[in-house]
Amino acid sequence: MAYQNSTVPFEKMLMKFVLDEEPMLSMLKWLCERLMEAEVEGKLGAEKSERSEDRQGYRSGYRVRRFDTRMGTMYLMVPKIRNGGYIPFFVEAKKRSEAALMSVIQEAYVNGVSTRKMDRLTKTLGIESISRGQVSVLTKELNEQVEAFRQRKLEATYPVLWVDALYERIRDNRAVKNMAVLVVTGINTEGKRDILAVEPMYEESAATYTKLFDNLKERGIEKVWLVVSDAHKGLVKAARESFVGCSWQRCKVHFMRNILGCVSSRDKKFFAEKLKQIWLQPDYDSAKKYADGLMNEYEGKYPQAIATLEEGLEDSLQFFNFRQIDARKIASTNLLERLNREIRRRTKVVGIFPSMDSYIRLVTSYLIEYSEDWSSGRSYINPMLINEIQQQLSKSA
Repeated sequence: MAYQNSTVPFEKMLMKFVLDEEPMLSMLKWLCERLMEAEVEGKLGAEKSERSEDRQGYRSGYRVRRFDTRMGTMYLMVPKIRNGGYIPFFVEAKKRSEAALMSVIQEAYVNGVSTRKMDRLTKTLGIESISRGQVSVLTKELNEQVEAFRQRKLEATYPVLWVDALYERIRDNRAVKNMAVLVVTGINTEGKRDILAVEPMYEESAATYTKLFDNLKERGIEKVWLVVSDAHKGLVKAARESFVGCSWQRCKVHFMRNILGCVSSRDKKFFAEKLKQIWLQPDYDSAKKYADGLMNEYEGKYPQAIATLEEGLEDSLQFFNFRQIDARKIASTNLLERLNREIRRRTKVVGIFPSMDSYIRLVTSYLIEYSEDWSSGRSYINPMLINEIQQQLSKSA
């Protein structure tokens, strides 16, 4: 069914889509074709058949292009331009991640995964068929893009870094292992988010975290104000030694889980509500006063939980030193947790990765797209607030 008349009310179009065998795929196809027409009009400076002195070029009919998506395969009528050519922006953006998916599939073939499993995987990914020769060319180009992104130069100052690990099942020397991949996200002095590192770790230790941070410094980072992470001792030690003078914020969400692990299931919900109030206080002194009262009240009933709270409390309150910044953004690793959920949503269709390289290639391909979106979007933290903090730090130095 064709959906070429853009003047038809969208409500009527929806009714047509519902009657199709694949309504979501039909809707996506219609939307892609509308976007292509708008993009070509903008590129040429004129609508179709319009006479205009500002016209920058001319159309030359259409070409059919197959487009594989996770909803299925569709065939698009892509407008042709006489001089310069035209590739839809969504094809370019998708090309990188789809190439990464196909390279994982190719590697699985090489490592002897059964044809039955591969057929099931490709259908899950929404890819109709695969050419090994085509995948090889894409993989080579993709490897170069991934490596360039992972080794690119960084800015001198990143006010905040969020550090967290992803764990996936990856084949290593014929054995399937749960392996960690560190993702580091930061904000620059303009308040924009960026993905700074995607690094595999065969073990979590102070040495491996130090290597991670040394790599960031070799790529240009000189100053970090705050590192937000869970309480892995190796990570904390490496962060403090690598970025002298920076603060460490213990993720309040991870910290609460640690505390509640010492509370009976019956009382968890009740005590969690009490705990949350610590980090909702308006300032550091209020938080300390509330926490002291809570510890005095419940140290007899939950001695182990209170001991855990007392030991880690100070590290969980470091965000109060940056009062200009919304506490919800820097008191936890929620920013990375959301990103990790998006990554897992895509990697779960693969299951066991044939190698660490294939995993890094796939994850980095997705993260490049996030990084590009963040760089062109709104600031995560107001740059004026960052400048204010920077001036205060300079005066106190």
